Amino acid sequence: MNLVINAQKERYKERQKNRGRLLIKCHDQRGIVAAVSKYLFQYEANIIESSQYSTNPEGGSFFIRIEFECPNLEEKAAGMKSNFQAIADEFVMEWRLQLVSELKKTAIFVSKELHCLREILVEWQDGDMMMEIPLVISNHETAREMVESLNIPFYHIPATKDNRLEAEQQQLKLLDEYDIDLIILARYMQILTPAFVAAHPYKIINIHHSFLPAFVGARPYDRAYDRGVKIIGATSHYVTNELDEGPIIEQDIKRVDHRDHVEDLKRTGRSIERSVLARAVKWHVEDRIIVHGNKTVVF
Repeated sequence: MNLVINAQKERYKERQKNRGRLLIKCHDQRGIVAAVSKYLFQYEANIIESSQYSTNPEGGSFFIRIEFECPNLEEKAAGMKSNFQAIADEFVMEWRLQLVSELKKTAIFVSKELHCLREILVEWQDGDMMMEIPLVISNHETAREMVESLNIPFYHIPATKDNRLEAEQQQLKLLDEYDIDLIILARYMQILTPAFVAAHPYKIINIHHSFLPAFVGARPYDRAYDRGVKIIGATSHYVTNELDEGPIIEQDIKRVDHRDHVEDLKRTGRSIERSVLARAVKWHVEDRIIVHGNKTVVF
């Protein structure tokens, strides 16, 4: 299986070796698009896709995502990044230039429920989610067989509130060894410490099994059933130190009624969770998200 997946990734990287993405956030002002376009033109780059947004043309915040083709991009990339800093300084930009061929190295954290992990792995196997998955970490053994059947290293690190710091030290060491770019919490049922979150700012994506801000915390389906809700949903967001309060990436909902019991709600919720998390991860690995305060701009 891994031979097929690896061949698929290599073909993708070869096709995309001259494709780049530029993401920018700054105060809205005249001349930004012109300056960036002229800069890319100097390197013979051809803009393939450009999406932009302003919170207010008169002094608001400006966001732009540009995808471009550039001959010999891999050889030019270091110089392009270095020389772009002059434009960034002029407009006081937060920015990054990403080579599409450089796939993000992703770690998946999971506990006992495997539906979100299964969805991510299927999308990855099918080539619909282009990233590397060097390892999966779990506080239970439940996912081992599924993960190792794909020749992905599986690490069982028991984690509870009593040994959280020790467990996180082991996890952080592994993440550093594998040079991880993104962490997916695929129903990983442990709260991360502020130190862990600080080590990977806006690089941890969680799936919350309710339509935030409703029913934050534990047992949301039981509480939703007790309230007789008519809509349930799921929310994928970046993890911050405020529990379930990080910038929201994606949400979805489905109608339910009085005939649905707690188990029915959970079954429906799992279906929503799978698709919501998969979309959020895909948008992140495709560099479509810019964080702005406690919100996201998703192009």
